[in-house]
Amino acid sequence: MCHDHDSRPPAPPRSGDVAERGTLTLTSADGTEFSAAYAAPAGEPRVGVVVLPDIRGLHPYYVALAERFAEAGLAAVAIDWFGRTAGVAGSESGVREADFDWQSHIPQTQPASIDADITAAIGYLRERTRPDLPVVTVGFCFGGSHSWRQSGGNLDLAGCIGFYGRPVMVGDASSRARKPTLMLIAGADAATPVEDQLALAATMRSAGADVETAVYDGAPHSFFDRAFGEWEDACTDAWRRILALTDRVAAS
Repeated sequence: MCHDHDSRPPAPPRSGDVAERGTLTLTSADGTEFSAAYAAPAGEPRVGVVVLPDIRGLHPYYVALAERFAEAGLAAVAIDWFGRTAGVAGSESGVREADFDWQSHIPQTQPASIDADITAAIGYLRERTRPDLPVVTVGFCFGGSHSWRQSGGNLDLAGCIGFYGRPVMVGDASSRARKPTLMLIAGADAATPVEDQLALAATMRSAGADVETAVYDGAPHSFFDRAFGEWEDACTDAWRRILALTDRVAAS
């Protein structure tokens, strides 16, 4: 089970004021318009984040997560997957509603189009902040897989972070992995065995990537949720690792 419409992300361990927040429409290089959410901290961000949602696309959890990143001092854009097949999200809030038929649209997504949309999000972050802003991806489930895949891709990214990903979706990009990568693994994830994810990490390390793994024993798929109080320590540790990577990126 991925994050549902009513899920909300846990708070980061450091928090500041959010200067900007809201949904918008971005345009990919092929002219496709797609929904996104942007949030920025009150101070100058040292790193940007492109948030890659789960299979449901841009729903409220990811709008809230962009704001959480802004609270932690990072500029963030969360993107939707379905601009090419479902158009811009038609709800008044600019997000996918709970009854959105993502099942019929996910099979129509393509890695090249996803990369084009990520590129547009990177461009927007740099336009709103500064041209040399380092940017990382942070993905969940379907988005976690595509975030890990970026480690072996050609996009201008400084790091790749993913929760609950599926190694099969990373494909042969794992043998080209070069970018710093963080894999946050639910120990009781019924969707993907832990062993498969650790094997992916080993392949990526062999290719030359600096890969950090964290396995949260007993944690279910989508544990990074403020409603799951029993996994508060895991959520805090995941935040710590994410922010440690972004701090390293900022300092490099």
